[in-house]
Amino acid sequence: MTPVDATAEQIPVRVFGGPTALIEYGGLRFLSDPTFDGTGHYPTPGGPTLTKTAPSPVEPGDLGPVDAVLLSHDEHPDNLDRSGRALLAEVPLTLTTRGGAGRLGGTARGLAPWESVRLDRPGGGSVTVTAAPALHGPEGAEPISGEVIGFLLTSDDLPTVYVSGDNASLDLVREIADRFGPVDTAVLFAGAPRIQPLFDGALLVLDGAGAAEAAGILGARRVVPAHCDSWAHFTETREDLVAAFEAAGVADRLQLD
Repeated sequence: MTPVDATAEQIPVRVFGGPTALIEYGGLRFLSDPTFDGTGHYPTPGGPTLTKTAPSPVEPGDLGPVDAVLLSHDEHPDNLDRSGRALLAEVPLTLTTRGGAGRLGGTARGLAPWESVRLDRPGGGSVTVTAAPALHGPEGAEPISGEVIGFLLTSDDLPTVYVSGDNASLDLVREIADRFGPVDTAVLFAGAPRIQPLFDGALLVLDGAGAAEAAGILGARRVVPAHCDSWAHFTETREDLVAAFEAAGVADRLQLD
């Protein structure tokens, strides 16, 4: 497997607060869950109001060209906000859930879990993007939390990248590992978000201990944590995640910058 430092050079991943990460893979530039709005209170359709506590360190115009957006889901403002929606109009392709593509229109394309799309690489060859199953909360959460997916990036000459999206299920991580493991780079959404009284305060996405366990299940060589800051409903900080990885003996896999 490719060493962590070599992978970081070959496949740069930069996180810009919340779930927004820029992944350069095979000459293509992928952006996860674009969120650039300022601090404040953001209502969810028919649900609670979420509070953003820290602004994005970049503006959409700072990113440079984006070839595709990997959108876990479109209905929550901590995964797609007003600035992010405006950006979608400028991006050639947005890959998201089937329902999300119907709501967004434009260049959005919906994928069901395990469905794939192939994108041409600038220098020849292709990148395959496969939708990974995800569960945004405990078992049975879908009617309330909605349809969610993650993503896998593969190409013949590159190691596999997994972007979890808002997933709280380690059982689904095991399914992903069975099909695609070992995964070289895992961009794991964490932060232990909880909203009382929703699901009796159960986790909506992985906590630090769950992310460390997911890293082991996937055989991940490199873990880039995302979605673990900038929102008040996150009950763990980035420091808590690091402590959980240290406790699990896998802190050497973390890429924090």
